[in-house]
Amino acid sequence: MAGEVVGTALIMNTPAADQVIVAEGLGRRYGRHTAVTGLDLKVRRGEVFGLLGSDGAGKTTTLQILAGILNPSAGRATVLGYDCVREAASLTARLGYMSQSFSLYGRLSVDENLEFFADLHRVPEPQRQARKTRLLEFARLAPHRDRPARFLSGGMQKKLALCCALIHEPELLVLDEPTTGVDPVSRREFWNILYQALTQGTTIVVSTPYMDEAERCTRVALLHEGRLIACDAPSRLRAQMPGRMLELRARPQRRALAVLEEALPRSRPYVFGDTLHLHQEESPAPAAPLPDLLAARGIAVEQIRPVAPSLEDVFVTRLAGTAPPAAPPATAEAPPVRERTGLAVEVEDLTVRFGDFTAVDRVGFSVRRGEIFGFLGPNGSGKTTTIRILCGLLAPSAGRARVAGYDVRHEPLAVKARIGYMSQRFSLYDDLTVGENLEFFAGAYGVPRARLAARRNWALALAGLEGEEGRPTRGLSGGFKQRLALACAVLHEPEVIFLDEPTAGVDPLSRRRFWELIYRLSDQGVTVFVTTHYMDEAEHCHTLGLLYNGRLIALGTPEELRAGMRAGEMLELECDQPIAALALFQDAPGIRASFFGDRLHLLVDDAEAARAQILARLQRAGHRVHHVERVPLGIEDVFIAFIEMEQARRAAEAA
Repeated sequence: MAGEVVGTALIMNTPAADQVIVAEGLGRRYGRHTAVTGLDLKVRRGEVFGLLGSDGAGKTTTLQILAGILNPSAGRATVLGYDCVREAASLTARLGYMSQSFSLYGRLSVDENLEFFADLHRVPEPQRQARKTRLLEFARLAPHRDRPARFLSGGMQKKLALCCALIHEPELLVLDEPTTGVDPVSRREFWNILYQALTQGTTIVVSTPYMDEAERCTRVALLHEGRLIACDAPSRLRAQMPGRMLELRARPQRRALAVLEEALPRSRPYVFGDTLHLHQEESPAPAAPLPDLLAARGIAVEQIRPVAPSLEDVFVTRLAGTAPPAAPPATAEAPPVRERTGLAVEVEDLTVRFGDFTAVDRVGFSVRRGEIFGFLGPNGSGKTTTIRILCGLLAPSAGRARVAGYDVRHEPLAVKARIGYMSQRFSLYDDLTVGENLEFFAGAYGVPRARLAARRNWALALAGLEGEEGRPTRGLSGGFKQRLALACAVLHEPEVIFLDEPTAGVDPLSRRRFWELIYRLSDQGVTVFVTTHYMDEAEHCHTLGLLYNGRLIALGTPEELRAGMRAGEMLELECDQPIAALALFQDAPGIRASFFGDRLHLLVDDAEAARAQILARLQRAGHRVHHVERVPLGIEDVFIAFIEMEQARRAAEAA
C-alpha cells in the first residue's frame, strides 16, 4: 500500500553504537519543488543498504545529504556519529563518496589519481603504497597504472573511481549509481571490490537502477516522489507481495503479451527477459485456461509455471500505477508502415584505426529492415565507434558499410537524411522547453513546414508529453528526457534509428515504457540499432552481435546464441551467506562462480556430477543451503562465457 513503510521493526531495536546512519524527518526543497520529505532511515554497521526508486524519486538528494554535501531543508541526520550539517567536515574525512559523474582527473594517470586522493585524505606513506598495490591488483588496473584516466574504458574509470574512494579505508562508502553504463563483466569486477571492502568492515549505501544489484543488498529502501514507501530485506519485500507471479514462455512473445493485456489487464503482464510475467492477485480467472486462450490466437505456449517474484517484479508492481505508459492516442498521426523486406544495414570487413590502435577490426554483419539489432560488448569494445561510422560521422580506415542503401563513406549526407541518432547523453538542450527542442530538431532534420504540426503532435504523443510543450527540459526526469530524445530523433520519419545506450541509468519502469516505443517503431518497419548493458533488454532484440576488443565474436538470435553455447551447464545456488560462498568457489577447479542477484551462478561441465561436490564444500564450511538446481543459461551468462573463451583463445595465441 502506498505510503506504508515495512520492516522498520528490524532496525528500531538496533543498539545506537551499531547505527551508522540515523535520519529523522529528512527533507529537501528546491524552490517550490520538494525532492525529499519526511524521510526516516536507519542503517546498521556492516550493511549493504540500497536506495531504489524511479527517476526523480530523491535518491541522489538523499545520498548528498547523508554525505554532508547538501544541507537538508527539514529534519536532521547523523552519520558515523556526526551531525551532517554542523560536523560535515569531520564526517567527510571518514567516508568515501562516489557521485554518478565521479571525480577523476583525466590528464592524470591511474597512479597519480590514487596519489591525489591519498594526499587529500592524508593517508600515511607506509600504508599508502600497500593499499595502492592491493586496490590496483584487485581492480585489475595494475598493468594500466601509468595510463591517463581519460584513456581508460568506462568500466575501468568506474573501478578507478572506487579505488580512489577506498584509498583511505573509509568506515562508510556512499555510491550514487556507480555502475550505470558499465558492461556486465566490469560490473561483476566492481562488486567484487565492494565485497572485499565489506569484509574489512566498511558499510555501504548504494543507489542503483540494476535490480540484480539491489537483490544483493542487506536491505533496500524504495523511494517515490521523495517519500519512503517501503524498507526491508529484498527477500521479505518479495514475500510481502500479494497473490502469485506466473512465468510464461510463449512464441511469438509480443503477440502473447498483447492477448494477455487484453484478457487479463489487472494482471499487468510484461516482458521479463525471454519470458512474460503476470501478477495475479484476486483477479477472476479468464474465460479459458491460459494455454487454450493463447493457442486460439495461434500462439505456442512452451511453459507456464508459478515463480517467486523478483525484486524487479516488486518494483514494477508497486510503481506501475504512478504514471500512464506513453502511447499515442488515436488522434495522433502515425507514420506509414515501411517495407520490411531487404537489408537496412550492410557491413563488410569494417576497420577503424587511430594511429597504432585498432578500434574496430574487420567487422561484418547485416541488419534486416524493421529488425531490432542489439549490439553488445564491454566498455571500449568499439560499439560507439561502429555506430559513428554507420551514421556517417566517422570515415572507416578499411572495409565498407551501407545504410538505407547508401554508402557511408561516399554518400554520408544521404545516409544522415535517412537515419535518426540518439546518443548516450540524449543530445537535448536543457535551456529549451520541450516544444522548442522538438522544433529545433525538426529544423535540423529538415522536416517540411507543412508536416511540422502533425509530426510535432505525433512526437509529443509518443513521448507522453502532451500538454508539456512549455516545460523546461532541465526539469524533466531521466525517463521523460529519454522519451523526448527518442521523439526528437524520429521526427523526420527515419528508415534506421541508432540508439547508443539509451536506457543507461533509467529505472526499470521507465525502461519498460521506452522499449514499448522501440517495439512500436519496429512494428512500423523502422530498423532499430541499439547498444545496451542491460542483458534483459538484449532478450528483446531480434538479433544480437557481441563485440570484444573491436572484433565481432558472436552473432545470432538470443535463442541461437544460447543453443550454440557449449561452455557447460549452469547451477543456481541459494544459501545463507552468498558472499562467503562466492569466495569458496573462486579458485575451485572446473567451477566458474559469479553473482546473479542474491544467488550464485556456477558454470560447470556436468551439473549432476558437480552438484554433490558443491554441496559437500558448502557443508564443510558450515553453510545452510536453500537449493541448488540446474537453470538455463541466460544472455548474461552467454555474454560472459563468450568473452572468457575469446580471452582464453587470445592468450593461447600470444603464448
